[in-house]
Amino acid sequence: MAASYLNDQFFGRLETLALNLKTDLAGFFGGKHLVRTYGQTVEFADYREYMLGDDIRRIDWNLYSRFEKFFIKLFTDERQMHTRIFLDCSASMGKTDEKKGAYAIAVAAALGFLSVHNMDKTSFQLMKGGVCENPFGTIVGKQSFFRAISSLEELEFDGETEISQAVTSCVDDGTKDGLTVIISDFLTDKDWKGAIDYLCYKKRQILLIQVLTPEEVEPVYSGRYHLIDSEASDSLDDKNMKLRITRSMQVAYEDALADLISDISSFCVSREAAFITVKTDNPIENMLFGELLKKGIMS
Repeated sequence: MAASYLNDQFFGRLETLALNLKTDLAGFFGGKHLVRTYGQTVEFADYREYMLGDDIRRIDWNLYSRFEKFFIKLFTDERQMHTRIFLDCSASMGKTDEKKGAYAIAVAAALGFLSVHNMDKTSFQLMKGGVCENPFGTIVGKQSFFRAISSLEELEFDGETEISQAVTSCVDDGTKDGLTVIISDFLTDKDWKGAIDYLCYKKRQILLIQVLTPEEVEPVYSGRYHLIDSEASDSLDDKNMKLRITRSMQVAYEDALADLISDISSFCVSREAAFITVKTDNPIENMLFGELLKKGIMS
């Protein structure tokens, strides 16, 4: 892919940010995410009365000398989360518009970088058709991350994607262990809501990022055109059509797009999932420092 956003300056600007989980976490030890359970860190949290079976090394003898009761010290618990990034690799995401594909890859890379930068794990799930491909495995550490990113930039977009089928067929879906991000334009008649319900069942925090080009948001076509669907199987596919585009058709398109975005937004609200729409002419840093900070995904 010729177009690219990924360079040292891009990642350097992200180092002040961190992904923020709103839900409790059942991931592995060793991360930076405080959870409501008590654990093994050195940061004091509270006291409770000694119970049979507790570690006597945690008894606070100073309190015993004052109250003649045994109390043990409790410490905070920190966990490592797993950020799973599902990237729609259908043709509409970048086959005919390299900048759109590069933008989607850069968004995925930015979120993955924030994860490994803050001692978490990440993985890139590439949605193709009704399946997911995970070519890099679980990524821990920046060295493994940058090796994966160099390959991710060569990604080709083609065909259709069935988001629900792809997400639910993923063998590495996890349960209550972090954040799942789905990056797509959601310009599809295939089911995607089933994916959100499935991830809710898995008790994962969910973020949907809709990537659109300025032309997809406000098309400026008028007159006679031969419209070819980038995901059509061949030139004779019913999705391709010849028509004369009028102002009324443009208004109808804008209304349909507004209805789609409203439907995604309301569905995500009903499932306590976060959703944002971004245009490829909006700098990625604006999306991260602006929209995701407002949603509480960044801190």
